[in-house]
Amino acid sequence: MDKKAISRDGTAIAYGRTGAGPAVVLVSGALSAGSSMGPLAARITGGLGSVPYDRRGRGASGDTAPYAVAREVEDIAALIDTVGGSAALYGMSSGAALALEAAASGLPVTRVAVYEPPFAVDEGGGEDRAAYTRQLSELLAEGRSGDAVELFMSLTGAPAEMIASARRAPWWPDLEALAPTLAYDDAAMGDGLVPRERLASVTVPVLAVAGGASPAWMHEAARAVAEAVPDGTYRTLDGQTHAVDPDALGPLLTDFFSA
Repeated sequence: MDKKAISRDGTAIAYGRTGAGPAVVLVSGALSAGSSMGPLAARITGGLGSVPYDRRGRGASGDTAPYAVAREVEDIAALIDTVGGSAALYGMSSGAALALEAAASGLPVTRVAVYEPPFAVDEGGGEDRAAYTRQLSELLAEGRSGDAVELFMSLTGAPAEMIASARRAPWWPDLEALAPTLAYDDAAMGDGLVPRERLASVTVPVLAVAGGASPAWMHEAARAVAEAVPDGTYRTLDGQTHAVDPDALGPLLTDFFSA
């Protein structure tokens, strides 16, 4: 991330660029920085210019208080303005919710692709999200960063033995450093339900993708997003999970963004 865009509130947002063609801004999910999008950026071809970036509070980007989802939308607006005035967006997981919100906010976005936005499609999922929000807020307020990361990993379905192993791994402190941004992703997810009314205002084509080997609820969420926007398409990638292979996803995104 060797370049900087300045957001409306003065926050410096670090980004990189692969290629010089029409820009595709890559929005990462929870507990990740722009570098996590590097492999995918290299596989989006067809003369497109991939723009991975560090969301505020991550990597080389700044973090101006107080946080609001609207500030992250302004970060994307600053990136778009810096890289050419219009751009397509790709959002991964909770980053998908942010990408969709940016499009709904009326930014100069040409197309949006999302991979497994973790929305719930029924009220029970909303109740689970509310409980997670309460627990996360308490842990972060108490400075229990490691426990906050563990809570998030539990939410994603990671088994206890996997979490225990992760806490002993040399990269665990890096995750703890990102723990405060879990509240940012949680805010971007709203009440956790598919924001159908908000999505109805997205006027550009939207591609919602789920992995063929992912749980059924992820398929339901992606399909619901595609159905909620005026111009949506739902696709599955055979054999893929939430940890999608860039070699599988890159060609699909290239075709969609080049259309």
